[in-house]
Amino acid sequence: MSRTERKGTPTPVADLPGLVGQEIGVSRWITIDQARIDAFAEVTEDRQFIHIDPEAAKATPFGGTIAHGFLTLSLLSAMTYDAVPPLEGVVMGVNYGFDKLRFLAPVRAGSSVRGRFRLLSVEDKGGGRWLLKHEVTVEIEDAEKPALVAEWLGMQVVGS
Repeated sequence: MSRTERKGTPTPVADLPGLVGQEIGVSRWITIDQARIDAFAEVTEDRQFIHIDPEAAKATPFGGTIAHGFLTLSLLSAMTYDAVPPLEGVVMGVNYGFDKLRFLAPVRAGSSVRGRFRLLSVEDKGGGRWLLKHEVTVEIEDAEKPALVAEWLGMQVVGS
């Protein structure tokens, strides 16, 4: 299975309304180590010291380097492939944006995160297009507060 293939038994479109309000799945734990943070800093050109300088970051309230909020957010796609089964007959999915997004707790370098997905709504947009809204909570292993909570929109295209 490639990384872009979703796990699980495909969900028939007709079953979607009955899944609204339910937890759909939970992803695997993904470790956010310093190498991943450094690579993200280079790609995005966000080289703030709290992300890439362990010695200087020790003097902050974080006590060490932390992941970029957008790095954590960028892992949602990988988490989705792990946790949310595909729609039956899906041709492609497109990121449609967010209705709400909050970063609630920093992710310290070396921590692991996972995504928990709950289906909030389903809208038939016609032409085989389905707009799905998921509440996503990104948990930090052994932490009380999640890293982020979001309402994420995804357009799923179903066809023959």
